[in-house]
Amino acid sequence: MRISEASRVSGVSARSLRHYEAEGLIVPGRFSNGFRDYCQSTIDRVHVIRSLLESGLPVRLIREVLSRLTDGSDAGNEVVCAEFLHEVQSYRDRLAARIAVLSDQQAALDSYLREARRTDP
Repeated sequence: MRISEASRVSGVSARSLRHYEAEGLIVPGRFSNGFRDYCQSTIDRVHVIRSLLESGLPVRLIREVLSRLTDGSDAGNEVVCAEFLHEVQSYRDRLAARIAVLSDQQAALDSYLREARRTDP
């Protein structure tokens, strides 16, 4: 399918599809006229990429893991999975720390607002 249909089917903009290609995350086929040709497996991969990006994982990590898992060999997949899970856990821990800081800031603002409203004339 052409990029416009792939965009519609995947729910990802054509610009994003081109970006994923430029980043080495997907490799669509080409028609004889040079237009991109997206097969269902590429669309499925786009869904995985979107999910990982929406989770906040960096493109660098996604590219590394996807390339290792699809290189055709099973050797090292357990190590890749362990490394990937470690990276995901690390990202999650950093996110949890940021959430804690934001929650503290929110609580401080709530306290300030309660106090300010109490002293309002």
